[in-house]
Amino acid sequence: MESNYEDIIITCKDCNNEFVFSAGEQQFYAEKGFQNKPVRCKECRIIKKQQKNNY
Repeated sequence: MESNYEDIIITCKDCNNEFVFSAGEQQFYAEKGFQNKPVRCKECRIIKKQQKNNY
């Protein structure tokens, strides 16, 4: 199955580093019904999740 997705470069809103939102990740998001692109890189998402779980 061919996808119409291409890798996109996104700037993390927390650390301002660029990260790749891969075609595979985009397809996964679409299959799950997610409407928005990620705004944080993987590392910042992990940190944010840990902070959330500590409160």
